[in-house]
Amino acid sequence: MVSLMESAAKRLKSSKLIGTHNGTFHCDEALAVYLLRQTPAYQNADLTRTRDPKVLDACDIVVDVGAVYDPEKLRFDHHQRGFEHSFENGFGTKLSSAGLIYKYAHCPFLLEISELMTKPRHYGKEIISGRLGLAPEDPKVQILWLKMYKEFIEAIDGIDNGVQQYPADISPKYRSRTDLSSRVGWLNPAWNQSVDPKTVDTQFEKASNLTGEEFIGRLDYYANAWLPARDIVKEGLHARATVDTSGHIILFEQFCPWKEHLFELEQELAIAENQKPFYIIYPDETAGNWRIQAVPQSPDSFISRKALPEPWRGVRDEELSKVTGVPGGIFVHASGFIGGNQTMAGALQMARLALQM
Repeated sequence: MVSLMESAAKRLKSSKLIGTHNGTFHCDEALAVYLLRQTPAYQNADLTRTRDPKVLDACDIVVDVGAVYDPEKLRFDHHQRGFEHSFENGFGTKLSSAGLIYKYAHCPFLLEISELMTKPRHYGKEIISGRLGLAPEDPKVQILWLKMYKEFIEAIDGIDNGVQQYPADISPKYRSRTDLSSRVGWLNPAWNQSVDPKTVDTQFEKASNLTGEEFIGRLDYYANAWLPARDIVKEGLHARATVDTSGHIILFEQFCPWKEHLFELEQELAIAENQKPFYIIYPDETAGNWRIQAVPQSPDSFISRKALPEPWRGVRDEELSKVTGVPGGIFVHASGFIGGNQTMAGALQMARLALQM
């Protein structure tokens, strides 16, 4: 038998209506609608696409239309004069409706059978915590909330608001029309195809599902692969003095993507310049040997903090073992950013020697 609370909650959900504009659709409102439908409050919500103010006023929440940004009234447009809101938290890009819904919201929820209350919520955090089965206040939710904005949503905000990715006086060397915003755009009917509302609405739903599938896929990757790697890097960073008393060598006993995590953790932990690691040692699981990689000066830099010694560079196999005095040498790249040895002990010995050269 369905309880009164369950019945009331079901009626609440089924009565929800999301409003957005009709006509040509874009990536930001397609994603905003998808995100809303991932929340308990709007998971069964209907959608109306219109610019009629009277119809929009009857909606429970409105995104990307109406020239009003008012979280208290659940109105989330960004086109009006004077709107300059950003995600903050170190980001300055102007928000689109996708970023607004991801960052802000007031979500109604049932406290008791007959009592409704509105309390501030972050829809983005609600989606992440619900997807992963974590409490909203779990630190992992905050990390993933920021990561997903940086890597997925900020570009959508920027493109929709016409924010240049680089200075306008720099001509791109090639065109890119395979990003998510472009692929959503291609789902709009062509100029010589039917643009009747039913057809366009059907295409909009395809676009919304496209953005959502990619959002969820990216979230799952960051939660299940990227975030566990962060824990490994953090542990290795803390334990580096047990690998070598200098603290300049980190040893990972399994491979993981480490570069981005290392720079973020160094900043979070306020590690002094003279205490930062120079070399990372990890297994090459596909070849069954070990790698020694120099830490770059920044995540995207090709310049190392301390490249492997010049006499080793471009040398391979037995000749490398002779030059280094370490058995099991495989190679050192010509730039000195990476090298290999057949064993962990050999890679570690190479790193210790490199520190002295």
